Amino acid sequence: MTPAETNWAGNITFGARRLCTPRTEAELRETVAAATTVRALGTRHSFNTVADTAGDLVSVAGLPRLVEIDPAARAVTVSAGLRFGELAGELHESGFALHNLGSLPHISVAGACATGTHGSGVGNRSLAGAVRSLDMVTADGGTATLRRGDADFPGAVVSMGALGVVTRLTLDLVPAFDVQQWVYEELPESALTGGFDEVMSAAYSVSVFTDWRPGPVGQVWLKQRVGDEGPQQAPAVWLGARLADGPRHPIPGVPAGNCTRQEGVPGAWHRRLPHFRLEFTPSNGDELQSEYFVAREDAAAAYEAVGRLRDRITPLLQISEIRTVARDDLWLSPASGRDSVAFHFTWVPDGAAVAPVLAEVEEALAPFGARPHWGKVFGTGPDLLRTLYGRYRDFEELTARYDPAGTFRNDFLDRHFRR
Repeated sequence: MTPAETNWAGNITFGARRLCTPRTEAELRETVAAATTVRALGTRHSFNTVADTAGDLVSVAGLPRLVEIDPAARAVTVSAGLRFGELAGELHESGFALHNLGSLPHISVAGACATGTHGSGVGNRSLAGAVRSLDMVTADGGTATLRRGDADFPGAVVSMGALGVVTRLTLDLVPAFDVQQWVYEELPESALTGGFDEVMSAAYSVSVFTDWRPGPVGQVWLKQRVGDEGPQQAPAVWLGARLADGPRHPIPGVPAGNCTRQEGVPGAWHRRLPHFRLEFTPSNGDELQSEYFVAREDAAAAYEAVGRLRDRITPLLQISEIRTVARDDLWLSPASGRDSVAFHFTWVPDGAAVAPVLAEVEEALAPFGARPHWGKVFGTGPDLLRTLYGRYRDFEELTARYDPAGTFRNDFLDRHFRR
């Protein structure tokens, strides 16, 4: 491994002594068993040191590709290093779909689930919510399988690699479906704050994009499932917002060529639910990202609290996205135990300038029990985090049982989770 090895955004330079890409599970088990410290590395889309280590990094992307569909069980077992975009097309051809996808189809299945990554939709859980079972290599080079219903399972799905190196996951499937996508512009802010549930429930998946400047909200992306009645027409005006007259990128002024098809043209679920197409890199990575989850019932108040910082936020912001995530029972999922709203911030790539503003955002959202996304930039300390999750201490005990010698520990885990 060389000093040039960085995460996707370039804000993290990995400190690992080497990067291993085993080609078989036996080779992976040998690598883990021989290591003093080791961490799994996915597609590098995290913006903090959650994946870093001074020991060995291992990528499971080189393991044999697996996509095994069980039609009767409505489930698919996949190799952990597979990207969602690579999996989705094969599922669709077989008549199946995942319940949701994130903004980017470029992220790995294991990495996205391990950090609580999500899409949007008031009825849609995070991507981890679809996990039915997982297989992993443990610290001694052995293997373990955890299934939904097992006592340890809810602590193992969103675990940031703290328990082992995940090699396979089995995911719930639903029948394949088509989606139409429309973009509306200039939604009156009063329509959002006064009718938040109406806005966010208007389609299967809804994303609100804003730069927090005074006045109307910039864009609302509506992704609607095509039902038995067939494709629908969208009104020219909706809640005071106007239908866009062409394709849009979430960041105003940026060409929309790498975005998924809009303007109501029906398409397969995996070609509409992400914001960006698999065949294009969504951006050059020159950004930092943060995200905070609050209870959906607090959405309007939290929005107004952040809005009071607009003069501080806007100069450092590329764009902000607001999405909903349905509750789940996974111990460290940011949506654990509560239907949630996620406030996402894509910042300019200037960590020193962003840090003090981020601290103000966290202070503004603190009254709402804001939980940060595990894979993005945040300053929320471990003492506060422990009060935000009912099973936090249980997770710490779980890591001690599965990894007593601290093989999978790193500075990030040492800071946030006690031994």
